[in-house]
Amino acid sequence: MMLRRTLPPTVGLICGLLLAACTGSSLDSETTEAAPGKDLTIGVVVPQSGPYQPIGADMLKGWTAYLERHGNKLGGRTVKYVLADEGDGGPTARAAVDRLITNDHVDAIVGVANADAVNNIAGPATAAHTPFIGTGGRPSTLSDLSFVWHTSFDSRDYGKAAGPYLKANVDGPVYAIGPDYQGGKDQVGGFVAAFTAAGGTLANPGGQPTYTPWPGDGNFGPWLTKIKESGAKAVYAFYAGAPAIAFVKQYQQFGVGLPLYGPAFLTEGAALAAQGAAANGITTVATYDPTLDNPGNAAFVADYKARNGGAAPNLYAETIYAAGALLDKAITAAGATASGEQINTAIGKLGTVTSPRGTWTLSPTTHTPVQRWCVRKAQAAGTGMANVVIKPDLTTLGG
Repeated sequence: MMLRRTLPPTVGLICGLLLAACTGSSLDSETTEAAPGKDLTIGVVVPQSGPYQPIGADMLKGWTAYLERHGNKLGGRTVKYVLADEGDGGPTARAAVDRLITNDHVDAIVGVANADAVNNIAGPATAAHTPFIGTGGRPSTLSDLSFVWHTSFDSRDYGKAAGPYLKANVDGPVYAIGPDYQGGKDQVGGFVAAFTAAGGTLANPGGQPTYTPWPGDGNFGPWLTKIKESGAKAVYAFYAGAPAIAFVKQYQQFGVGLPLYGPAFLTEGAALAAQGAAANGITTVATYDPTLDNPGNAAFVADYKARNGGAAPNLYAETIYAAGALLDKAITAAGATASGEQINTAIGKLGTVTSPRGTWTLSPTTHTPVQRWCVRKAQAAGTGMANVVIKPDLTTLGG
């Protein structure tokens, strides 16, 4: 399904002025004023179906939050966006992007949660000289990055950040597990490489990580039984969306009884709410949390909550909000009539980008952020659960 979304410029301007007057502060530390120019069409690709559908809903909220906050403009140019379904990341994503390029003649593409989707759409976007700004996992398999950028992370980076932390905090072998697709292999593989380099040992048979079927049937029982019998002292798991809910609930039901670690996705957004008490004590590494202490984040959180019935933003909303900030700055630099190709060139010259997670740089080699990482623990909070930052400055890495 594809929907066209746009706001009348006058309405967007009035909303932006009223918000600024009410808050007395800006959500962004960078000013992006430019003379009005040719309207832009942006393709927004997020999962509207499949296991990652809840992630797609959060991404869309983050994207619309940035546009509406900025009068439905980027770099002074009015924006129309065309929404497309990523699905489960395979042919669905490829077909969506082909339509965006051929039928809608988009100037840029943003979004995508699944690393397999990136593999399917990076080629067509590059061939069309259309910049693609990814907001989810970046697979390690891409060779041509000339029109591919990410405001999120290289999929191996979460594991790289977590590996030394687990070696220092777990007295014994760790069992590593994740889904059998490129993003899962990168996420878990990044952890295994960093953990073993730090002197850690895997509890998996043969010292190799375990990969479960993707998308699978949601039954993790056979693997949880093997984990209990492995002699592991802790588990590192990468799952997101619906699979994360199922894994964490079954982890408790099977009485695994081992400390559970993972990247932020394991207890992020709608997943944490659905997991409930089963998520208590799970430790994750993250690049963003709504409690991060900086003025831009405080304003972003307040604005996002006002737009979404008091619900706080999560990393899925923040990474696509950051894509808006990146495009805003690049389009301002490129000029009022710049083409997608010229906008792409401007992205490569940006240097630093400011988003609610703070200020970070785009690596000139990987086109992914070099950024700070923190550690969180899921805990009871009021009538629900929350991820609480327990180590705000774990490491800085990327690129």
